[in-house]
Amino acid sequence: MSQIQSDPSTHNNLRPAFMTPQKLLPVEKCSLGCPILDCCMGGGIPCNSITEIVAESGSGKTQLCLQLSLRAQLPPFLGGLSASSLYLYTEFPFPTRRLHQLSSALQCQYPQIFVSNYDPCDSIFLQSVNTADQLLDIMPQVESFLENSKTRLPVRVIVIDSMAALFRAEFENTASDLIRRSSLFFKISGKLKEFAKRFNLVVLVTNQVMDVVDSGEGLNEVRIGNLSGMYSSGRRVCPALGLSWANCVNSRLFLSKDEYESGLVGGGESGFLSRETRRRLHVVFAPHLPDLSCEFVIRREGVVGVNR
Repeated sequence: MSQIQSDPSTHNNLRPAFMTPQKLLPVEKCSLGCPILDCCMGGGIPCNSITEIVAESGSGKTQLCLQLSLRAQLPPFLGGLSASSLYLYTEFPFPTRRLHQLSSALQCQYPQIFVSNYDPCDSIFLQSVNTADQLLDIMPQVESFLENSKTRLPVRVIVIDSMAALFRAEFENTASDLIRRSSLFFKISGKLKEFAKRFNLVVLVTNQVMDVVDSGEGLNEVRIGNLSGMYSSGRRVCPALGLSWANCVNSRLFLSKDEYESGLVGGGESGFLSRETRRRLHVVFAPHLPDLSCEFVIRREGVVGVNR
């Protein structure tokens, strides 16, 4: 590569263009379908890497996974990938009703894309997974499906919802089980990263949280990415699966939710305090994103960011 000869001030101005982390990552991303969420995510969920969503139950993890799987089918000029999705679910039952609800909303939004005889749900391929060993065992089938798929749209999204459910009850807190668990982490994430790079996939996984119970400088007190601490529903929490799994993902997002009193409904003795839930998306760590967060709500048509 030829060198640019210039005065020092010009050289200093040019240097950031060559050294920014964004240059090291693929630019192709899949939109979440909301400008506010996409802005927080630098344009959407990136291909060629593993993105993790961490949150307690009811925060919107699965809703975002379903939304991304549907939005991936849109053409690139609308933020999609013109792609199908492989959805591996580990918690039962699968939210079929919610998927169809989101699909109907997307069809109404883009009737020119989804003609009357085409159901977006047909391009989301479901597979139940019960154990971590089973997930590892089906990786050859997943690879064959990605290579030889005859689907209407190529498969370019893999969702695993949720990773924590596979390890929740199967392993005990013994040295041998911890070693085996870490080995499975690295084998599973290694295959996922291989697929993501080889097929230029979006890989999105979900994880649960656990309460932080100690107050010292123990393992739970280690600073996690951009956040000095994670709080949800008034409790301090940390991602499940520990530091070994944290090293297996490229980016981590945290969804928090908190209830608050929004005002008095009614008057007199029959009045009562109304409570609402406030949700936020936080970037915990990502090589291409700064410390960002945004508020969002869950509506019938999907997950939508809000400006306050």
